[in-house]
Amino acid sequence: MVQSVAKAFKVLQAFDAQHPAMTLSEIAQQADLDLSAAQRFAHTLQQLGYLLKHPGTRQFSLSLKSLDLAYHYRLSSQLVNRAMPVLHHVSKETEETVNLTVLDGTEVVYLERIQSRHVLATNVTTGTRLPAYCLSPGRAILSRLPNDIACSVIAASDLVKHTSHTETDPDRLIDLIEAARQQGYAACFEELYHGDASIAAPILGPDSQAIGAISIATTLSRFSREEVVERYAKLIISAARSVSAY
Repeated sequence: MVQSVAKAFKVLQAFDAQHPAMTLSEIAQQADLDLSAAQRFAHTLQQLGYLLKHPGTRQFSLSLKSLDLAYHYRLSSQLVNRAMPVLHHVSKETEETVNLTVLDGTEVVYLERIQSRHVLATNVTTGTRLPAYCLSPGRAILSRLPNDIACSVIAASDLVKHTSHTETDPDRLIDLIEAARQQGYAACFEELYHGDASIAAPILGPDSQAIGAISIATTLSRFSREEVVERYAKLIISAARSVSAY
């Protein structure tokens, strides 16, 4: 590993919602660098256009150019390109929020999200990471991965009870993942947010293992749990199959 490159990325990754703008000393603390290194990397990233420096406060923040990597990822992703027409179709058919997600470690990452006016979690956007174990797309993806991988993801997860409905028992989670494999979809209700409901199906690669998931997110104020499954199970399975690379 080239340490200088790794440290430069640590500086970029230090900025988040809690730290949108930072001084050099704050960057050093968040990126776990000494002040001299933080200064070198911050000024280099500023010269390259990835950081902005605010003269009045001497703070740095991410620039618009930092979006370039995400933009080029989306343009170059075959999964995103195949899925987008399907996501738009499902969004139009259901008038619900529709998501494209992939698994990264113990988290699902939202690659695309077409939001409806009925959405409950408005803070979930493209790039958001959430725990896989308590989300329908996470369980859907795990249902079409080898059992040892699914078990290792559950074992490595921080099984927090976000609501009274969150399942945190590892054995029960494996049972739910197996049920999703048998059904072809996974559904979750109020496991991350109160009132939320979602249903997802896995997108399969050429080896018939999951490479992502398409999900529909709605609220229990609109439909009962049974109605969510009745309305959307067949649709979400069909949508995921149309994106899968058989």
